[in-house]
Amino acid sequence: MACETGGAGTKPVGMFEVILTRRKRFGWRWQVCDQSGKIFADGFERTRPAAKYHGERALFFLLSQAHLRKRSAASSED
Repeated sequence: MACETGGAGTKPVGMFEVILTRRKRFGWRWQVCDQSGKIFADGFERTRPAAKYHGERALFFLLSQAHLRKRSAASSED
């Protein structure tokens, strides 16, 4: 599945994926997308391992921020 720019949806996202794409002369492009193809983060790196690292790091950051927001919303309801 290739990531594309998608419309802004308000429904919760169930799944994310990291896409690595080879670019001629420019190295590797990484993207973090949801199931609908909406891009949440992207970037370019010179090597595939670097692109994989940065893509997975962005995915981890995205997931950790969602978890922290969920926890802070739950504590504010108390």
